[in-house]
Amino acid sequence: MRHRKAGRHLGRSPTHRRALYRNQVTELLRHEKLVTTEAKAKEVRGLAERMITLGKKGELSNRRQALAYIFDTGVVRKLFDEIAPRYEERKGGYTRLTKLGPRKGDMAPMAQLELV
Repeated sequence: MRHRKAGRHLGRSPTHRRALYRNQVTELLRHEKLVTTEAKAKEVRGLAERMITLGKKGELSNRRQALAYIFDTGVVRKLFDEIAPRYEERKGGYTRLTKLGPRKGDMAPMAQLELV
């Protein structure tokens, strides 16, 4: 039974899954758009919104928390200097999830995750 177990496993070990999420959040913030499977996009959405919220707070401790999750310092700089100020008036919902249809090779449901 997996009662009260939140999150998707995605057929990966916990360390592999965490690395996948970190890479996808980094790429989403770098390119402001990401095409991936629906399940991955739904998991990454919350993590990306948490990073943008850290960027909105803008203090040094928040920058260090973001750097602990996102490896690329250039992406963290972009998050705090460009992306977060855009959402200063917004209280949440910084991303949009658009379903694209099945992937040609294995019919996996695809989605596009983008910053609003």
